[in-house]
Amino acid sequence: MVLNETIEDLQLGGLTILQKKKGFRFGVDAVLLSNFVQVKKGDVVLDIGTGTGIIPILLAAKTQARHITGLEIQEEFAEMAARSVARNAQEKQISIIQGDIKDWESLFGKAKFDLVVSNPPYIEGMSGLKNSSDSVSIARHEIKCTLQDVVAAAAGVLRPNGRLAMIYRPHRLVDLFEAFRANGIEPKTIRFVSANVGDVPSLVVVQGTKFGKKELKVLENLYIGEAPNE
Repeated sequence: MVLNETIEDLQLGGLTILQKKKGFRFGVDAVLLSNFVQVKKGDVVLDIGTGTGIIPILLAAKTQARHITGLEIQEEFAEMAARSVARNAQEKQISIIQGDIKDWESLFGKAKFDLVVSNPPYIEGMSGLKNSSDSVSIARHEIKCTLQDVVAAAAGVLRPNGRLAMIYRPHRLVDLFEAFRANGIEPKTIRFVSANVGDVPSLVVVQGTKFGKKELKVLENLYIGEAPNE
């Protein structure tokens, strides 16, 4: 472990994860998505924008996925995520790849995954951006990829009837649904997340199916008692 990192206890079967002391750190968003997504036994899974590797590490521990790949564009985070996987002896279940999701076809090929998950950047354009090279800015602003890039790549790597699960901000829900349908993914399940009863939802989790039929199931709201990272 390097000096600017911490070791966090994930409170799950002795699992730990490496994080930066300063800069981007995983938040409640990733944990909520890992709890929401429906992983079937034997699924081959891709996590787009894996960051610290938190979602693959949690899914490998809690599901019967056959294999989980985490893709991360920032080299320092990809390297750190790979070390976390090794710390947890999950190398047979998880692969971490450093690369750009816009190169999805050369990285993975078409129709290779049963499930794609992503906690993508949610701030459109450069709004409020101070440093375009900062790891937090890259994680939250559409600097390295857009929503359309993520959904188009997911559609390309998913097998027919494969699923895409994402966590996003409610104020961009229309953009999310438009991107899904433009790429042949039908929204099937949605759940709004609030800090407390009576609060306006701050997050939304959505799962869609490639070439799925038109039917959206709205789940009961989830209250988590805390606001997501801004």
